[in-house]
Amino acid sequence: MAKPLVAIVGRPNVGKSTFFNRVVGEKLAIVEDLPGTTRDRLYGDGEWNGRYFTLIDTGGLEFETSETAVQDEDSTDEIARQTRNQAQAAIEEADVIVFMVDAKTGITTADREIADILRKTQKPVVLAANRADSEERRLNSVEFYELGVGDPIPVSSYHGTNTGDLLDKIAENLPEQPEDAEDTSIRIAIIGRPNVGKSRLLNSILGQERVIVSDVPGTTRDAIDTEIIVNGTEVTLIDTAGIRRRGHIDQGIEKYSVMRTLRAINRSNVVLLVIDASEGVTAQDTHIAGYALDQSKGIVLVVNKWDKVEKDTHTMDQYTLKIRQEFDFMNWVPLVFTSAKFGQRVNKVLDLALHVAGERRKRIATSLLNKVVREAVAEHAPPSKPGKWLKVLYATQADIDPPTFIFSVNDAKAVHFSYERYLENKLRETFGFEGTPIRMFFRGRENENK
Repeated sequence: MAKPLVAIVGRPNVGKSTFFNRVVGEKLAIVEDLPGTTRDRLYGDGEWNGRYFTLIDTGGLEFETSETAVQDEDSTDEIARQTRNQAQAAIEEADVIVFMVDAKTGITTADREIADILRKTQKPVVLAANRADSEERRLNSVEFYELGVGDPIPVSSYHGTNTGDLLDKIAENLPEQPEDAEDTSIRIAIIGRPNVGKSRLLNSILGQERVIVSDVPGTTRDAIDTEIIVNGTEVTLIDTAGIRRRGHIDQGIEKYSVMRTLRAINRSNVVLLVIDASEGVTAQDTHIAGYALDQSKGIVLVVNKWDKVEKDTHTMDQYTLKIRQEFDFMNWVPLVFTSAKFGQRVNKVLDLALHVAGERRKRIATSLLNKVVREAVAEHAPPSKPGKWLKVLYATQADIDPPTFIFSVNDAKAVHFSYERYLENKLRETFGFEGTPIRMFFRGRENENK
């Protein structure tokens, strides 16, 4: 089931990206003192008190004045307009909106205009008065009641002051998700560069002309959902627009198409990453794979247009080796060679996607998991520093889709990347998990009660 969406909006330079980075636990968003640093929407996963959600960082909302209206024809103001449109798109798709204002500067005209927009959405709005770093600013934040969008919560995103209260309020407004009924549906997004055969592959899987197919790159603009039933399971196939290199993406329609593609990846369980066999693996192919990995999605590599490759008895093996080298960062991904144009091995594509979806939903018994971990540690002890031995105490599976494991250790800082990779490989050797990333978290004894 897709996580609820929480959008952070406000005028430029009020601290939206700082709060975003704090919640997701990574510096995904660029933080500068310059207004307008964030332009595109940025997605990251957040969790608070057992409630999971996707956080969206947006560019600052600015509005035209009589002076800027004339200047808006310039490229600089075109960027501002696109940034504004992206923020408004985030508002439209969000379940909860965090409206961030600046307690240091107080209410501005832009704040009032944004508040007017948010009141019309009829969506839950959480008002955060950021940069409330002093008692005086915290007291003065009451002036934001004037905006009419709820009680202001004074916070400091930079120092973390009262961010827990803000997250409490966000969690309180998240839509309820049923816990008694497991979501068995599977969402499969077909992604890749323009003109690699994504739409033709979908049509071939369905056995009908569901979407427009053209040799002109960029024919598909929207993420198109098609629902089918496979062996009693509800499957949604999502055809998406091709993703070009950032510098080659035109402003306007194409940019929004790419945004919808990224959103389709976010709400999918598995992606079919389609590659043009006649062109080979490109840097953009690996870049697109990175989008899916960042979202911990299951992946099937589909090498399409195989009919265009001159072959002998060794061609497929040689091509497989080359692709594995190019995608060495995800050697656990299944691979299939297809010709969507002629229907070759197309049925296998869907079979592999469903297989990967099943691998993502595996649950491993705690006793069996710890048996495997103990054997792995006995076979290869963790590296240690002088006077400091890393001990793996026990492990548990915290979640599925993707498989998520928590390892209790004596010192989380002592876990080297190489040993984490070693444990991941042991899990894969024993339990499979083909085609899906594995999330692994290490908690020291000092964090066990947090």
